Formats: sequence, C-alpha cells, structure tokens
Amino acid sequence: MSAARDGVAKDDSGAVSRSNRLPAATVVGVGGALPERTLTNHELAEMVDTSDEWIVSRTGIRQRHIAAEGEFTSHLAERAAREALSAASLAPDDIDLIVLATATPDNTFPSTAVIVQERLGITRGAAFDVAAVCSGFVYALTTANALIAAGAATRALVIGAETFSRILDWSDRTTCVLFGDGAGAVVLEANGAGRGGPTPRGIIATSLRSDGSHKEKLYVDGGPSSTGTVGHLRMRGQEVFRFAISATVDVVEEVLGKAGISAAEIDWFVPHQANKRIIDASARKLGIAPEKVILTVSDHGNTSAASIPLALAEAVSAGRIRPGDLVLLEALGGGFTWGAALIRW
Repeated sequence: MSAARDGVAKDDSGAVSRSNRLPAATVVGVGGALPERTLTNHELAEMVDTSDEWIVSRTGIRQRHIAAEGEFTSHLAERAAREALSAASLAPDDIDLIVLATATPDNTFPSTAVIVQERLGITRGAAFDVAAVCSGFVYALTTANALIAAGAATRALVIGAETFSRILDWSDRTTCVLFGDGAGAVVLEANGAGRGGPTPRGIIATSLRSDGSHKEKLYVDGGPSSTGTVGHLRMRGQEVFRFAISATVDVVEEVLGKAGISAAEIDWFVPHQANKRIIDASARKLGIAPEKVILTVSDHGNTSAASIPLALAEAVSAGRIRPGDLVLLEALGGGFTWGAALIRW
C-alpha cells in the first residue's frame, strides 16, 4: 500500500483502496456536561396530563436534565470542552478552531462559540456556531474536518450544546416530555500533528442533507426577524417519526458506500438520541445488532445537537468505544437537516 501525493491511498497496482483517502483528522478527546437537576417522568406527570408509562412506551425516555437558572448553553459547552481537552492531554491554547452546534445560543449574536473561546482564554484561530438543530453535531464535525483537511486549522473543538428547556412549551405534553439540556465535545487533531504521523484512524466519510420543504414539521414559532421573540418548539411527531427512519437509513448507506464498508463491520452505532423506537427501527433496517447501539436517551432525553457527543462521552468513559473501533454516527433535525459520519476511533 502506498500513499499518493494527494493523500489518496493506493495499493501496489495503483488502484484506489476502499478507504479512498487517509483521514484528515482524528478524534483525540471527548467530554460531556449535564446540568445537575434531573426531571423525571413522574415529576412531569404532575405538570401535564401524561404518565411515566406513556412516555417510556413511546420514547424510551425516563428522565432528562434541566439547566438551572443562570446556567446557559455556553456554560455547559465550556464544561464539555474542558473535559474533552483534558482527555486529549491538550491545553486551550492548542486549539485554533471552535465549531459549536446549537439551536439555543446564549445570544442572537455573538456566537456561543466565541463566548466559549473567550472563557477558555483562546485568542487565535476562528470560532463560530452551526445551526442545524439535532443534526448540528454531525454538520459541525464535517465542517471542522473539512477545514483541517484544507490546512485552515490543526486542532479543533467540535461542540454540541443545548438548553432546549428554554424553548419548550411546558403545557404541551407532546413536546415538553421529549427534550433535555446538555453538552458534549470532541477534540479533532490533524493527522500528523505530533502523534505519529498519518494513520488510518480518523473521520473516514461524512454526508450531509437538508430539505426545507419539511420545515413546518419541526420548528420554533419565533425569531428575531419574524416575531422578535424566542418562540416555542412545535412538532408534528408522527410525520417526523416516519421521515426520520427512511432519511437516516439512506444517508448512512451513502456514507458506508463511500467508505466501502458494510453495516456488519460497524463496531458501534451512535445515533441521535431522540426516540428509542426510531433508533431501534433504524438499526434493524441497517442490519446493526442491538448490542452495538449506544443508547443514552433513557437518562438524557433528546438533547438535540448535544446528544451524539454526550453518548460518545459516556461510551468512551465506560470503556465501550476503544481506539480502532469503527463508529457510525447519524442524526436528523428540524429543517429537515440530516447527516451521518463514519469514524475509525
């Protein structure tokens, strides 16, 4: 096997290998942060007409974490970022890019990413937010990886952070039972940035999609330009459910095709933690065994852009995801936006 000047991996005959390219960036650290307060289904049943049995049977959710008064998206993001940096044995000054996915920023502007940048004491490089709702982390990961591949950054913090409790209508039992607050982060490092040079570990393939014709199926009914208010989350649950399974399976199959890898070769499937029924149905359609699926939805609820990195942080901390494992990510969010990524951990 040889590596051509453009980075394309080739065998001795000159044919492009199934991995296609050496990954540009590797995940070298992961971290998560959750608010201290938990809200159980039993507590919710005292607030709206619902029950623990109803919520669990339809979603798999038993509790969620709720940000305290004065606890913002940026606070959770900073905590997750610091944990990821510690896991990577890096200091904040080693970072030259922050891409933060959120639908619940601290302010309309500046971006929550620059708030986190300032709190970490970073004064170089770039920091910006990505707005793709629940698929935001996959969008942010893809963006950071592309910037590293282009030579625009060496080490990046990719963060998903949300305080969805701030945009919920707590009288709407169809939505308020689903969501929670939290943050997760990964550190991406350019392959060859001081850890032994090019390696097959890293982000192998990604794919992003969107279709704005579905925007009224999952949206917030407010905004600075339209109403001058924050608004509340609105959702047509059954329509989202049906679309989510077919769309995410399609984009996952595209990513696997790009990588030349079958679903059977996947070590871990880390989907967006929205609804256990959606996760189970997607895994079945893809042919991924239940024991390979990382699930945190029971304890976290749907934390939107934070759900995948939070699940990664828990799985790594528990010793489940290990270096060399093939890890598949996928998510769908309001817009609709959706995407998938395949990583050699």
